[in-house]
Amino acid sequence: MKILLCAKYFQCPVIPGSMRALHKDYRTVTPQNFSNYESMKQDFKLEIPEYFNFAKDVLDQWTNMEKAGKKPSNPAFWWTNGNGEEVRWSFEELGSLSRKFANILTEACGLQRGDRVILLLPRIPEWWLANIACLRTGTVLIPGTTQMTQKDILYRLQSSKAKCIITNEVLAPAVDAVAFKCENLHSKLIVSQSPREGWENLKEMMKHASDNHTCVKTKHNEMMAIFFTSGTSGYPKMTGHTHSSFGLGLSVNGSYKFKSLKHCVSAGEPINPEVTEQWRNRTGLDIYEGYGQTETVLICGNFKGMKIKPGSMGKPSPAFDVKILDVNGNVLPPGKEGDIGIRVRPNRPLGLFTHYIDNPTKTASTLRGNFYITGDRGYMDEDGYFWFVSRADDIILSSGYRIGPFEVESALIEHPAVAESAVVSSPDPIRGEVVKAFIVLNPDYKSHDQEQLKKEIQEHVKRNTAPYKYPRKVEFIQELPKTISGKIKRNELRKKEWETI
Repeated sequence: MKILLCAKYFQCPVIPGSMRALHKDYRTVTPQNFSNYESMKQDFKLEIPEYFNFAKDVLDQWTNMEKAGKKPSNPAFWWTNGNGEEVRWSFEELGSLSRKFANILTEACGLQRGDRVILLLPRIPEWWLANIACLRTGTVLIPGTTQMTQKDILYRLQSSKAKCIITNEVLAPAVDAVAFKCENLHSKLIVSQSPREGWENLKEMMKHASDNHTCVKTKHNEMMAIFFTSGTSGYPKMTGHTHSSFGLGLSVNGSYKFKSLKHCVSAGEPINPEVTEQWRNRTGLDIYEGYGQTETVLICGNFKGMKIKPGSMGKPSPAFDVKILDVNGNVLPPGKEGDIGIRVRPNRPLGLFTHYIDNPTKTASTLRGNFYITGDRGYMDEDGYFWFVSRADDIILSSGYRIGPFEVESALIEHPAVAESAVVSSPDPIRGEVVKAFIVLNPDYKSHDQEQLKKEIQEHVKRNTAPYKYPRKVEFIQELPKTISGKIKRNELRKKEWETI
């Protein structure tokens, strides 16, 4: 599933100079000309302080500026929901509330520095307070989607050995159903207007909690958060991120006033050219694609001022040295397909995860020479733009040809009968593997002759891409298996195919 976001930009406060004005240890030189990619890349430089904590070094410094009469033009926090309800907090109010929350974590929940906290909440104000409270206490935050099932929650609780979970009344029953299997879980915090047996009620506790709290002093490389991967290639893995992953390098370099400036970005999976074209025709706006992982921040992106090449991931973020590599770790020239890698030696870049927690074998497998291997295949064109081909384990080897599913799926989606598709390898006695397409039909085509429709779709793909890439096998299904975050689980479909041998 492709995620499309329309971001609306409001007036930004102007910060004199760079963010170094906010705390003494902040030593960063950030590019000023964001409209020119080459200048931004060339001028980028970042010196990492020994100690950094976003709550103390940024939020609390803004609070001090506010108290001194240098109040920013906008509130620190402004939230609204579909019913028009609003919450606005100044920096001082946000600081006070987050300190109360921090005291609840350490006193009522008994958490200590380094303990892990799972956060399962929709994007309500308490979600942001929990983030800041964990920063203040040095506890490690593990955020998760509210779409999780009992099985998902159990897996994350047991894998992470979390000592506390924070959620609402919707997910609390699912937590209760599995909590007895989680020996490390000692406290449960609910965000609700009503009490629940066995749970501490956050809203009630916030009424009486003290806002007198001293933020812990954290080193830049101290663990701040754990993100679970989406699980497209197996069970979700835990990726560790440090305090320097969050907040360093941020600066506001100008003031803008636009009533309705909209900027469209996409994330999740590569976007098909057909979707890009339809979006532009209907909105008049380009889609700015980007490329990143749970293990990273933005690896490549289409930045302001860059020419958009539909379907391209753009160019590397300034912090990353991204290359296309062969199996031996050698850098490949433009136009050659290979593994996408990020240089990590001699210096590991800011924003890259530290390791897969409790999985040293997997961590070691991602290193090839001086590079971290993302697990994705791609190529770079002559202009320095990167193009996604597929996950490395999704590549189909048929009669000696390497076929990536994305190009075939892009051709399929252009056929009016196809609502969604996923392409995987299927065993074949002659070719070793062949392309198989699992297709979800648009409602208007479900009553058509299925065999005839398969042939039409196959011929359509032959006309729109290299003929050897067409799906020799086609299966219509009701829905595609997906992860919680909406990514297609091709590994599940592939496993189903190869289990028939």
